[in-house]
Amino acid sequence: MDMYEVELKVRADHGRVRERLETLAAEHLASLRQADTYYDAPHRDFAATDEAVRVREETRDGDSETRITYKGPKIEAESKTREELETTVGDGETARELFESLGFEPVATVHKDREHFTVSGLTVTLDTVEGVGEFVEIETDVETSDEVGPAREAAVELLADLGLDRDDQLRISYLELLLRDDTPGDTQE
Repeated sequence: MDMYEVELKVRADHGRVRERLETLAAEHLASLRQADTYYDAPHRDFAATDEAVRVREETRDGDSETRITYKGPKIEAESKTREELETTVGDGETARELFESLGFEPVATVHKDREHFTVSGLTVTLDTVEGVGEFVEIETDVETSDEVGPAREAAVELLADLGLDRDDQLRISYLELLLRDDTPGDTQE
């Protein structure tokens, strides 16, 4: 079964956004730390195809979990919506060794601290990404492409309720931002 992750991401000051989240009676879900190691495939250039494969190690309340994720190319220009396939694995080190044994090479590891909230059925995430800065993501998962437009519009509305502008949206990944050679204030793409 396909699953689409509908996501809007903007650079934002977390202090202001936390105040708006309180006003909106957002529910705090979790605080956690993630280390996402991204890989290049031996059979195609993921940067050229707009795909990603990663191993994510997540630590929450002292417990760790590892997941592998495939993200397909973005399917629309208005958001970062893309197909996403993800599953947990029992051993992160073995998952990394498996990828490398198959010829996948690590590109970089993105470290981030995240706070998840829920508002109106959407997840709001405050991300502090090492070497990149502070961001807000609004996202939800939908099962069909017909659900993408309504989900995106709900995310745009919540973005405005948080005092953020959809025109400031970034459609590139944290990996791309980390690997870029320009200033943290740049909001191109």
